[in-house]
Amino acid sequence: MTDQETLYMMALTQVPSLSLTNLHLLIDELGSASAIYENRKNLKQVLPSASPKFLDGMGDFCNYLKRAEEELEFCRKGKIRCLGLNDEDYPQRLKDCNDAPVLLYYRGSANLNSQHIVSMVGTRQITNYGKDLCRSFVRDLKQVCPDALVVSGLAYGVDVNCHRAALEQGLETVGVLAHGLDQIYPRHHRETAKQMVDQGGLLTEYMSNTIIDKRNFVQRNRIVAGVSDAVIVVESATKGGSLITAEIAQSYNRQVWAFPGRVFDTYSSGCNMLIFKNKASLLTNAEDFCLEMGWTDDVQHQKQLSEGIQQELFADDYSAEEQAVLQALARDDSKQINVLAVETNIAIGELSSLLFSLEMKGAVQSLVGGRYKLRR
Repeated sequence: MTDQETLYMMALTQVPSLSLTNLHLLIDELGSASAIYENRKNLKQVLPSASPKFLDGMGDFCNYLKRAEEELEFCRKGKIRCLGLNDEDYPQRLKDCNDAPVLLYYRGSANLNSQHIVSMVGTRQITNYGKDLCRSFVRDLKQVCPDALVVSGLAYGVDVNCHRAALEQGLETVGVLAHGLDQIYPRHHRETAKQMVDQGGLLTEYMSNTIIDKRNFVQRNRIVAGVSDAVIVVESATKGGSLITAEIAQSYNRQVWAFPGRVFDTYSSGCNMLIFKNKASLLTNAEDFCLEMGWTDDVQHQKQLSEGIQQELFADDYSAEEQAVLQALARDDSKQINVLAVETNIAIGELSSLLFSLEMKGAVQSLVGGRYKLRR
């Protein structure tokens, strides 16, 4: 993304009367933030639902642009990357969500499109049981899937314990913030955040000097859910941000997991409820998790699959896009559709049609939870 496009995108995100939904519509219609600026006097024609307040607000665009120039300079000095929707490094899993941020600010080294990404969330009032779960799960995850990326929100409790467990085990970990990258909240986690920049990263949709606001923490939960393949609830009461994240993850067709706990424990009640209502799969260990997610690296199985379908992959009956899907599925026992979208670089909508076609041809079998595998 060019500096000019970045500036215009930053400016547009500041227009108070421009909703994220309408901003997406404008980008879809005109193709870029620069084009929106160039057509700012004719936006009523492009977006008939545009309110007079929004159109008047666009008259202050120069003020928003000035603030954007300051932010771009801050990003340059802080080695912060600005990722727009059309950038190759923008999290492709998140891009497929209808309320994805149009611009992200990222400081770090981790690949936000890593093959295996898991979000771990939970209560701020973590118990010793929860701490043990964070440590043991991440430790075993390192053994079973050493390239996994752990995502959380850098908050007190479960979040920071998951980040620290990942750092200890040598796994990359990314924190999604509810404020700009000019500060760390809570302050007690600044040292952890510093380590994460070198072994993962910090990600946010907010500009610097953003006021710490409770609503922003709820908003950021959609990013935690959207960037990953699965969301794990470690500990939670019957109400809380982690349950909101789990609900959002379900709406994004992500697999939700929860650790069970004793029936009278307050911070296991939310997890037990999710499992009881079939809103989350019961989780006990990393090995079963990776197996169900299709993350287990079984070389022999992969070889057998490759040999068994080698001729099918290159048969004249399959298009180039279908062959790409089959080759991706041949590398694992099964895959979620959002993982396939990342590996094949095919949009979810088109991929769904391809998978349906492959099912009709008898090459692919659909599984529960939006997963697919090759037919033997």
